[in-house]
Amino acid sequence: MAIGKEFIVLMERLGYSFSDLSYLEKALTHVSYTNEMKSRGIRAESNEALEFLGDAVLEMVISRELFDRYRADGEGTLTKMRQSIVCESALARVARRLSLGDFLNVGNGEEGANVRERDKVLADALEAVIAAVYLDDTSLCGERYSGVILELFEPEIKRAPADSNSDYKTRLQQLIEKNGDSELRYEVADTDGPEHRRTFTVLAIVNNNVVGRGSGRTKKAAQMEAAREALRLFGVI
Repeated sequence: MAIGKEFIVLMERLGYSFSDLSYLEKALTHVSYTNEMKSRGIRAESNEALEFLGDAVLEMVISRELFDRYRADGEGTLTKMRQSIVCESALARVARRLSLGDFLNVGNGEEGANVRERDKVLADALEAVIAAVYLDDTSLCGERYSGVILELFEPEIKRAPADSNSDYKTRLQQLIEKNGDSELRYEVADTDGPEHRRTFTVLAIVNNNVVGRGSGRTKKAAQMEAAREALRLFGVI
């Protein structure tokens, strides 16, 4: 398990010192590690339950911050902004800025599968870390955990107004239509997670060639991420 200096380095990057390190340890434990330990008769709880809590805490903090900054823009725009901030790709970007994958406890069988670099794994781990900070925070009115989240997500919050006005699917469709006979379609490649927290992986396909891949909690969100990746591939954004 990650101990000692590794904990210290991550806490410095988070800007938060844990009183109970067991929260952080659990947040960094991938289910593959839990299963491996179970096969050896050792109990090690994974970060899956913390992901559930962290998702809710993140939405609450981001919703309040967007309300305070952009309330005049209206509910629809605020909702789009929040979606752009808490989507899987944004969470993965924040996790990579922390190099969070380096601190994860994963099973030996997963080490060669680049599990530490997968967007979903990083996003889930970040949600678990957020939950760990939330549970550990004993400050009045939760000022510390809110501050940690807002500091981590400030780059995403700043870019949210622009992202909320970007309909990537429409832009990709318009781009493809310029090429005459090209055909764009979206295909669900994978569905993961329990029913109440389902994650969809969708492919954007042009003339049978995969041009983008995206994941999200809804098919629509996953399609939007796939379209955005395709636009990046084509050098449009």
